[in-house]
Amino acid sequence: MQKGRDYIKAIRRSFSSTPSPISQMDQSTRYRYGPALKWNPTVEEYFVKAYGADRFARISTALTCPSCYSCIRVNTLKSTSDTVIEKLLEIFKERGMCNVAVQECIGSAESLKAIKCMSKCQYPGLDYVVFIKGSGPHAIHYGDNEGKPLKEVIVSRKCAEAVLRGAQVYVPGVLACSAHVERGDEVAVSVAVEQAGPDGGWGIAMTRGSVLQGSQADPYYFERDGFYIGQATAMMSRAEMFRVSEGVAVDMKERVFRLPSFYDLLEGEIFLQNLPSIITAHALDPQPGERILDMCAAPGGKTTAIASLMKDKGEVVAVDRSHNKVLGIQKLAAEMGLSCISTYKLDALKSVCRGAEFDSLPNTCSAENVQTTRATDVLSTGIDGCDAQLLSQTNFIDLQLKDGQYTSKAELRKRIRQLKNGPGRNHTAGGRVEKSKGFSPNSFDRVLLDAPCSALGLRPRLFAGEETIDSLRRHAKYQRRMFDQAVQLVRPGGVLVYSTCTINPGENESLVRYALDTYEFLSLASQYPKVGGPGLTGSCQLPDGFVEEWLKPGEENFVQRFDPSSDLDTIGFFIAKFSVGLKN
Repeated sequence: MQKGRDYIKAIRRSFSSTPSPISQMDQSTRYRYGPALKWNPTVEEYFVKAYGADRFARISTALTCPSCYSCIRVNTLKSTSDTVIEKLLEIFKERGMCNVAVQECIGSAESLKAIKCMSKCQYPGLDYVVFIKGSGPHAIHYGDNEGKPLKEVIVSRKCAEAVLRGAQVYVPGVLACSAHVERGDEVAVSVAVEQAGPDGGWGIAMTRGSVLQGSQADPYYFERDGFYIGQATAMMSRAEMFRVSEGVAVDMKERVFRLPSFYDLLEGEIFLQNLPSIITAHALDPQPGERILDMCAAPGGKTTAIASLMKDKGEVVAVDRSHNKVLGIQKLAAEMGLSCISTYKLDALKSVCRGAEFDSLPNTCSAENVQTTRATDVLSTGIDGCDAQLLSQTNFIDLQLKDGQYTSKAELRKRIRQLKNGPGRNHTAGGRVEKSKGFSPNSFDRVLLDAPCSALGLRPRLFAGEETIDSLRRHAKYQRRMFDQAVQLVRPGGVLVYSTCTINPGENESLVRYALDTYEFLSLASQYPKVGGPGLTGSCQLPDGFVEEWLKPGEENFVQRFDPSSDLDTIGFFIAKFSVGLKN
């Protein structure tokens, strides 16, 4: 275990050894990357109580940067780690991907020795995980414009966070642009981060399509100071950027952080996934032949990891309340060649089925039946011939029986309008998703609840001010309701794993305290592999006087807490594993 930890420390040291922009440039220079997270004052006070001022300051700084490496999970049903490493090196070489670490590895065998740019994970049992070293932060030379303002493109915060992880800038992410930007121009890319408003809220002051002046007279000038993420080549003119709806707006040539993009690479063979998420699947310890539930499964990374650990033998039930997200899980499972995964649309708060409808997974018409629906059959319902022809050419209309009756004419006309005019706001990506009314109690060997959370552990993060003490407590209450469902579904003798991607103790240790105090048949179980650090013990008094209870002494080493500022350099994450005893 120590070997794996030492390896990540070595990567991190080499990552941070690259001179930072501040060391190479005057700190007063505006064209730099030096963000500082803005927190709600009461939330910041709460976290300082939990972690101490110094540790929380380190966490806040770490959150603004990506991890020093990318982590990919190899689909062992289709490939091996060694084969994937060879393929990726060859692809990066052919594409000339601008990752200094990778290029150095290709160019010199010596660089593959101590700190390899690509290497199998050194933690026991995780040799199917591959680390790809990145580099940064880099000082970017934005060119000499002879005293003239640089041409710039401002992107949204969400877009910038993706770019810092290796993505390109796509049209929807562009908010504003300098005047007279033409295709082929070199532009500086900066970020619009939410600012405090007069009403106490947060928001972006600019309107999409705003023209940037580049001088101090520009109302957005100071907002961009310290938020430059790289230099790019415009792939469209300014007019095109705000006229079209898709495509790459600017091609990032020089980045503050250089991490390779894995978009469209080795689909089905690899999956880009954070290390703590992979470890979560191991903590569940799924066994071939078992029946396992993933309650909030989208986008399917943990679902497919669980199925792979089971060697695709048994049943993994993956549910999510979003139609499109369930389709995404189906697509990922198909790409990875996993057949043991069943997917359903279901709200996790309604996971337990009551009454006589236990484990109700309704039958639906097959796609083949829908495709063979004839126009003459539809004409008998009173729909005109043109519309009937439209229906006969699609899979969209489902003429299945509902409560003993065929779909009504009104419903058919509504669906025809959707076909003619577009799906509207509540659209789906197409495809069929079965709905579930829930599952009977004690019907699963193991349950994973990777709960929706405040996501305050995700990296890089450039803004955190939207969360308040009240919103954090609402997250915690929501998670308790989900946990109450999950605990009913695990059979006695089974396992329940709870995880989040947040640094908030109220959604982590406090949930564990609630679980142990509420359900006497639950007990914390040891996890393997044990990579993360211990949990927080004690309690914390919130501003309204409420005392939030965390772990008791002796419990902290049963959980895994991943600190983004630690030597592991992961996202902020939390894992708790419960053994389920005899229920009363």
